[in-house]
Amino acid sequence: MTQEVLILPGDGIGPEITAEAVKVLEALKQNDNLDITMTHDLVGGAAYDAHGVPLAEETLEKAKQSDAILLGAVGGYQWESLDISVRPEKGLLALRSNLELFANLRPAYLFPQLADASTLKPEVVAGLDILIVRELTGGIYFGQPRGIRTLENGERQGYNTYVYSESEIKRIAHVAFEAAMKRNKKLCSVDKANVLEVTEMWREIVDEVAKEYPEVEVQHMYVDNAAMQLVLNPKQFDVMVTGNMFGDILSDEASMLTGSIGMLASASLDANNKGMYEPSHGSAPDIAGQNIANPLATILSAAMMLRYSLNREDLALKIEAAVSKVLDQGLRTGDIWSEGLTKVSTSEMGDAVVASL
Repeated sequence: MTQEVLILPGDGIGPEITAEAVKVLEALKQNDNLDITMTHDLVGGAAYDAHGVPLAEETLEKAKQSDAILLGAVGGYQWESLDISVRPEKGLLALRSNLELFANLRPAYLFPQLADASTLKPEVVAGLDILIVRELTGGIYFGQPRGIRTLENGERQGYNTYVYSESEIKRIAHVAFEAAMKRNKKLCSVDKANVLEVTEMWREIVDEVAKEYPEVEVQHMYVDNAAMQLVLNPKQFDVMVTGNMFGDILSDEASMLTGSIGMLASASLDANNKGMYEPSHGSAPDIAGQNIANPLATILSAAMMLRYSLNREDLALKIEAAVSKVLDQGLRTGDIWSEGLTKVSTSEMGDAVVASL
């Protein structure tokens, strides 16, 4: 049965990098019996310019009807002055909440060929393979009430609410434990239970869920220590699970261990493994349109899409092997390039991956 994939290139470098992932998917359609149809639409600043909102109702409806969504990136300087309610990022948050994409999987995997590209010593990062499981539809990013108000003395005050329900914590904990069971049966839950009551409850509930997974070794760590340990000794971690804000920060930190955030894919899944797939980096408006962005994170996100939502593990492995082969050939975009290697453009990197398939 033909599966429907919605392509949302977005803003900045988004259209350039998604174009390369689409090239890879088209090659698999031609040569490997990948039975999908791809439809393109707008999100973020591009949608605001066209429709006055960062996510049109008809686009959201298409997303609901699709089997999977591949997204580039949203945001850019030209939209920063807009009211917060219609900024490009609101389109992304609306997709996550309306599709109930509560589980964000961000693998931080270091390809052996890129050990020297990390700013840390190769011996610290060589062999790195971490999976960060981030709760994506709750926490301080969505909590109410929120806003900016003026106090009686005339001073302005900004406020946000950090809130999690028991059921939200349980379901993300189950995703993390299931992932740990498929990997090395080791889970680190990250919180700030010494200061925040929300995460004190988070810790209690993770321990409750842990009883259902007696084979998994569970560790709890405060977020400030976890940030330090990721730099000091990152290979101590296998699966990490945490809330929305902490996961946002820690996964970006982990990405730099791999040499470049341009290498990091991500999946955002609902309870049935329907998902939205996107690179972990942003829209990089400073380099947009220059054909120099690294498309590999987006191509690897397409591999995750094949694995989790389209049930084609064989093709996911094929893409990952092709990316590794391209790196073996010494081809690098500027973010991972070093002396003695071949610097290539966005489109040349995409062509190389297609050729390596």
